[in-house]
Amino acid sequence: MNRRKFIEKSGIIGFAVILPGSYLSAINNPKYKMGYQLYSIRDEMARDPLNTLKYLKKIGYQDFEVYGFDNEKDMYYGYKSLEFKQILDDLNLSVSSGHYGFSPYLEKSEDELKRFVDQCIIGAQTLNSKYITWPWIAPQQRTIDNFKLMSEKLNVIGEQVTDAGLGFAYHNHGYEFIDQGGENGFNIIINETDSSLVKLQMDMYWVMHSSKYTPKELVQNQPGRYTMWHIKDMDKVTKDYTELGNGSINYEEILPDAKKSGLEYYYLEQGGNFLDNSMKSASDSAIYFKKELQKYF
Repeated sequence: MNRRKFIEKSGIIGFAVILPGSYLSAINNPKYKMGYQLYSIRDEMARDPLNTLKYLKKIGYQDFEVYGFDNEKDMYYGYKSLEFKQILDDLNLSVSSGHYGFSPYLEKSEDELKRFVDQCIIGAQTLNSKYITWPWIAPQQRTIDNFKLMSEKLNVIGEQVTDAGLGFAYHNHGYEFIDQGGENGFNIIINETDSSLVKLQMDMYWVMHSSKYTPKELVQNQPGRYTMWHIKDMDKVTKDYTELGNGSINYEEILPDAKKSGLEYYYLEQGGNFLDNSMKSASDSAIYFKKELQKYF
């Protein structure tokens, strides 16, 4: 259903989330908390994190994935990790995963990497997060040799994080699927990392954008390993990001079986290309998700 038509049909004014009783019963007790990747609303989190979290809670989000941890200062969004945890507790919100800045450590020493991972572990444990996630590597790093090097480091990090009682995961984009002389980064990561130490966070937008496989096929090949999902939509013309329900991805068709995937958490996300602004997009996607997709979770 087109997002604008859905909003008009629902009679929604502003950012209010109104869910008709005809389908409230179907989603009355979802198994999973509705999650949001806070990078989606990074402008507001930088300006006023407390009121942004209050707003996200008001429109239905309960769980988050953080980004931008300052490891030297032990800070999230300008707050010491313990202070940020108190804010979350006061709002009855949770942070189940974080995207941490591993990319520069691809070329750094083992000792430097170990120190950084220890700092991330302390931050994540303070927030009572379940996962630490490697989210990205820089464009100049995306070579076959570096994918092999990164896979070695993923195993090392995974062991260190697992020993601390947390989970570790790798988040895909589209560049991992690009063929480089008959090889690609995604296959290297899958084949050269230990599935017991390195879980996978599937970004379904990027899978649909760049992979020859569907999310269901990826889960079929690695059952139990995709413990987290990113859910976002694709503009029908530009293939850029867009609000859920406003794009070309039919999630009712492509969603894998959550149990087979090993799903523990999911996060709605929109990295940019907002129709109006990041606050409105967070609301619009929440409205559509509750109406059309939450019944699957």
